Amino acid sequence: MALIDIVIVNWNSGRFLRECLTALAASSIADRLKVVVIDNSSDDSSLCGIETATLALSIIYNASNRGFGVASNQGARAGSAPFILFLNPDVNVDSDSLERALKSFTESRDSSVGAVGIRLRDKAGGTWRSCARRPTAAAMLMRTLFLDRVAPRIVAPHFLVEWDHCQTRQVDQVIGAFLMIRRDLFERLGGFDERFFLYYEDLDLCLRVRNSDRQVVYVADAAATHAGGGTTSRIKDRRFCHEASSRVLFAGKYYGASFAVALAIFIAVFEVPIRALQALLARPTEDRWATLRGGLLFWCGLPRLVRSLYTRRAGRV
Repeated sequence: MALIDIVIVNWNSGRFLRECLTALAASSIADRLKVVVIDNSSDDSSLCGIETATLALSIIYNASNRGFGVASNQGARAGSAPFILFLNPDVNVDSDSLERALKSFTESRDSSVGAVGIRLRDKAGGTWRSCARRPTAAAMLMRTLFLDRVAPRIVAPHFLVEWDHCQTRQVDQVIGAFLMIRRDLFERLGGFDERFFLYYEDLDLCLRVRNSDRQVVYVADAAATHAGGGTTSRIKDRRFCHEASSRVLFAGKYYGASFAVALAIFIAVFEVPIRALQALLARPTEDRWATLRGGLLFWCGLPRLVRSLYTRRAGRV
């Protein structure tokens, strides 16, 4: 029986997916893993040749891109192992990382640890500042003015960039690139909130774990290499639109619809023009146009986004 169900959401990840599976096959507990790949209607060759005799592997094909939250929940339902690992296809785990991550759960005799993340390195070996803090309503508004970059002592950045990530500790959020969670807890919480198409679904899940009196723990002595943006680097315009829209939905869920509308207006009136100006002044032509298109997409989707805050309320948490 599998000890960990590993859920990988794939969308045109190219070689990253094959490299991810190769690293999993070299894990010290590879024989205790079950891997489920959910393909969100890829049109590249990322699924070609991914079968391997050393991994228990299955593939779920979606006819359209259903987003990260929906696809992740699909993958979780396809397994029954006591632990679930949500893993990005551009993450290559070290051979002992899964075993080390599991110890954080098993060493907690009172089951106080609910979810775990590990140290993520870039290709050069540097440590990603990947853990985040719960955003306050004021901070969410101020960040649209980029005050977290201009005055970080006054407006704290979303990610814990001031911390070197070299020690194991409790955090508010570990990112969905590597997020391991107890199955019973995941099911009791209802899985990922599927209204988040992309981004903020991991933050929302981690906060619900903490609200259930369980810990979210970052494990420093387990590591993996994370390419970062591997599956979204070619859609920078839609990436910003998804991130901003999910930010507004998150605000609606935790701080109410009226605040979320205010945040959406701040993004449209302040953040989008500032990003556009930065792009025009400093970025290469390709990135410049992607930034401008992303802002336009957010503007165009704003009426529907605001309506959704009132027609699909999640309630405050």
